[in-house]
Amino acid sequence: MKTKLLSAVLASALLAATPTLLLAQTAPAAATQGSATKTVIDSSTRILSTLDQRRAEFRKDPAALRQFIDGELNRAFDRDYAARLVLGIHGRGASDADIKLFADAMADNLMQRYGSALLDFEGKPSFRGKSETALPGNRGVKVSTELLRQGSDPTPVDYLMRNINGQWKIFDVMIEGISYVQTFKTQFDGPLRQKGIVEVAKELRSGGLQVAQPAGNGK
Repeated sequence: MKTKLLSAVLASALLAATPTLLLAQTAPAAATQGSATKTVIDSSTRILSTLDQRRAEFRKDPAALRQFIDGELNRAFDRDYAARLVLGIHGRGASDADIKLFADAMADNLMQRYGSALLDFEGKPSFRGKSETALPGNRGVKVSTELLRQGSDPTPVDYLMRNINGQWKIFDVMIEGISYVQTFKTQFDGPLRQKGIVEVAKELRSGGLQVAQPAGNGK
């Protein structure tokens, strides 16, 4: 699939938005087997429909698109937890405020550069659920899906999700096996070693440091 892979990562995160609330369980991954997959598929249909119906509006009004994206990210994506994974050793001992600063700055940078690419999903794309497996250490589940687009081969999209107070949230997305978290962890290692979390967050916010697009295997 010859598209910007990072745009696909962002879109995929959004497409699993608005998770349904589930009853809290002692062992969520086992007790609610299949519910995370249903959340992804049901919500992806709704978000794709919204993007299609409001495409003209969003193209004319970037602020409306940004509001839509922010709302879905806040509800679907565990940004602070994902940021801690991206920071790795650099996040050890960091305050919650610094983690949030970095998470928000990274999300803002990504949206500024790639948010409009979400409107390029045309031709009635859809998702098909393949499997749902528990992650080691009771960390959550991996929901394996395929993105289906007319004229293109199915694209594997995996979501790593954890159940927080009965609500499934995404903390990593993998497109064709390429991890959002691992890609950014590698990219930010150098700047974080040199400047620290707060300075890197400031540069992300100002645009002085850009999130790079990972190389993909798409066709």
